[in-house]
Amino acid sequence: MRDQERSLRFYVDQLGFEVALDARSPSGERLLAVSPPDGTAMLALVAPPAGSDDYQLIGRPTQVAFLTEHVAGKFQEWRQRGVVFTQQPEREPWGNVSAVFKDVDGNTFALVEDEIVVREIEEERRAHAQRLESDRRDAQELERAREVQARLFPQTQPALATLRYDGLCIQARVVGGDYYDFLELGKQRYGLVIGDISGKGTAAALLMANLQAHLRNLCTTYSSRPFIPFAVEQPQRLLQSLNRLFCENTSDRAYATLLFAEYDDAARRLRYANCGHLPGLVIRSDSVVERLGSTSTVVGLFKEWDCSVDECQLFAGDTLVFYTDGITESFNPAGEEFGEERLLRALFRNRELASPALLRSVVDEVRDFGAGTQHDDITMIVAKCV
Repeated sequence: MRDQERSLRFYVDQLGFEVALDARSPSGERLLAVSPPDGTAMLALVAPPAGSDDYQLIGRPTQVAFLTEHVAGKFQEWRQRGVVFTQQPEREPWGNVSAVFKDVDGNTFALVEDEIVVREIEEERRAHAQRLESDRRDAQELERAREVQARLFPQTQPALATLRYDGLCIQARVVGGDYYDFLELGKQRYGLVIGDISGKGTAAALLMANLQAHLRNLCTTYSSRPFIPFAVEQPQRLLQSLNRLFCENTSDRAYATLLFAEYDDAARRLRYANCGHLPGLVIRSDSVVERLGSTSTVVGLFKEWDCSVDECQLFAGDTLVFYTDGITESFNPAGEEFGEERLLRALFRNRELASPALLRSVVDEVRDFGAGTQHDDITMIVAKCV
């Protein structure tokens, strides 16, 4: 065509097409294309330099045909919009109905009605509509699953006299396999739990719900057992039962890393079992860092399973941090991992903040490091001893 803008107005205003592309090439040339409303094709609108070989093609038959379900109806519609037809609708010997029209530069196009192709297009439209409806239902189900899983995370937090704490989980997908919880264990004891289920997405979310249900159910009998100050057998028995139930109710390959800590609010003492999880961090008031390392293997992979329990004394001014690998294994566009060193720097830099603000500042720093791309669930618990 001679004038791209004039041709654009013809296709948009008279034929009812839509702009599919309008950009500039590195050389400054305007790249312009239009598409019919159903988006089944694109037509480039090119304005060649005057005098060029391509310029000599303007005003000739294009050998381009536009398919329609009803030529007569489209003929009437377009003619009322000022489109010039050089051939009115007529039936060809092979059965197709066609008409010929010109654009503003005299280029001629065919308007064709082919019953076989029309039937194929209609079948494709029905299939497309079914796919859209299926996708819509899937999206609704995932949203309901997201809402259900959100309710599995703590909705309230027990008030502790010596500990201020908060937790957060930001999933990489609609649902995920990271887990954290706050549990009342009775007799001024409270549970801080964080875990990471094997796998991702919906399957991991179902396993996470399974683990959470078992753990909370087992904790209902935790406080009814005879209380022996700092008796190790209580966390051990609970986790042994949890491992057994998880094994019985999941596939052979399902497992979870888990860090379970029982906090005595009066004595400020922590008893913990780290089942293959990343080490918890204790940042002392004098900036010394202690790690709550692994005390056993992962939960749910082995039927014959045992764990040991370690203890840690907290003091006023100490900060306790549990996290999943979505924190330290987050990576930037250059492929660098966030890592424990960056995590510690972020914690020290913001250590004067209250627990919720400290938690949010670290998570924001992790997400900024990833440049807006999150590859795994990000879960963290931050607690400050007061």
